[in-house]
Amino acid sequence: MSEYKSLRNISNLARTHVPYLKNYKAFIGGKWQSASSEVTFPVFNPANGEKLADVSDLHHDDVAKAIFTAAQAFQSWKATSVKERSTFLQKWHKALLERVDDIAKVMTLEQGKPLTEAYQEVYYGASFIEWFAEEAKRINGELIPSAQTSTKIILMKQPVGVAALWTPWNFPLALITKKASAALAAGCTVLCKPSEDTPLTALALAQLAEEVGIPPGVFNVLPCSRDNVSMVTDAVMESSLVTKFSFTGSTAVGKLLLSQCANTVKRVSMELGGNAPFIVFNSADLDLAAQGLLTAKFRNTGQVCIAPNRIFVQEQVYEEFTQKLVEGMKTLVVGDGLNKNSTQGPLINEKAVLKVETHIQQSVKQGAKVALGGSRMTDLGESFFQPTVLTDVTNDMVVSVEENFGPVVPLLRFNNEAEAIAMANNTYYGLAGYFYSQDFKQIWRVAEALEVGMVGVNSPSVSSEYAPFGGVKHSGIGKEGSKYGMDEFVEIKAVHIGGM
Repeated sequence: MSEYKSLRNISNLARTHVPYLKNYKAFIGGKWQSASSEVTFPVFNPANGEKLADVSDLHHDDVAKAIFTAAQAFQSWKATSVKERSTFLQKWHKALLERVDDIAKVMTLEQGKPLTEAYQEVYYGASFIEWFAEEAKRINGELIPSAQTSTKIILMKQPVGVAALWTPWNFPLALITKKASAALAAGCTVLCKPSEDTPLTALALAQLAEEVGIPPGVFNVLPCSRDNVSMVTDAVMESSLVTKFSFTGSTAVGKLLLSQCANTVKRVSMELGGNAPFIVFNSADLDLAAQGLLTAKFRNTGQVCIAPNRIFVQEQVYEEFTQKLVEGMKTLVVGDGLNKNSTQGPLINEKAVLKVETHIQQSVKQGAKVALGGSRMTDLGESFFQPTVLTDVTNDMVVSVEENFGPVVPLLRFNNEAEAIAMANNTYYGLAGYFYSQDFKQIWRVAEALEVGMVGVNSPSVSSEYAPFGGVKHSGIGKEGSKYGMDEFVEIKAVHIGGM
């Protein structure tokens, strides 16, 4: 449609060449290893459907061996000093920034996001390595009072053990570094299974780990196809050697994995789905709110767990805000992520596109109206979709109930603050929430009332290495990032010393 600037897929050899990577095998015990079956699976560029690489497709027995390797490495890694672990992480951080050009391109090729966003993700992901390199030096114990004067109680923090990290495709670098750097800083060894859609970025991180000398078996990457995911996961769940499991992904899958962790009583971290509210009150700066929504919603083409999913606008400013938003969205440029002018890339695959289409079609049948967009951009390719605005949406429509994970903005009306809070909290999810207001008292009330783990007030950003990241209700368990992120990978041991 004419509302959008679009860029056809660029056509040159550099688009399909994967830079930096030397091979496409698993990284286990400091070595690059094929699957024992020699089977591989293909990785495709979502912008054009071209094959990028064939990656080793691990299965149950391969992962069982990797677990044993990581468990052996844990015995020596946990004994290293915090200074040594910090130094390794600092080297990893430096190496990542030195290869930012190559790794950003790897990410855009396999994930589709605009190259500018891929650069941002590399810097964002690197910030967690730097942060936990410093936090490694602050794993402090504690001396606590005892009821008996002859007894002293000391609390020690010790690494939990081998940590399995299952990461998604939407942030294929940052969601690994956020987890892995905390685990490594704490003294754990890592088994990372990247998404089958985006394993190349994870392999690039492994290659960097090898180059900077992180000891063999400390950081391992286990790629596998969608067909082998269950057996690879089963190998981890069955093993008592894996004592920590951290997952980022959908709530439905997270619940299944959580139940599987019970058999071996693993420590768990679950960063699951979201259905973030975005509230615009009468007192809001509407220009600031519209720009904030554009930033928060269209990052990664809407494929973000903390992206605003339900936009509540107070009745008196609904029409004005809608107009400002639509005009702002017309500046978005949809195209191949490697084109420097693109601001919106493709969705990850056909399944993702079908979900967006279904949400729009069903909501329109229920009474919503398409104010902008609403269709695929087939002139670019089958995975490109127009940024879309739906008006007259209600809280019971499918686009409000389910996380749409795409470039769709559903606009809902509300009359007063109490109604907005009730509508915002009317969901099983509780990851992030946003609202815009210039009423100081209202800011305090609403921030406290929203049932979410993170709140953006007059701001589209709720994620930083400095602050804890995580949700409530069905959006997860545990926190990542910040000083609290280290707690996910340590056990507290109480030592009672008598006869003092």
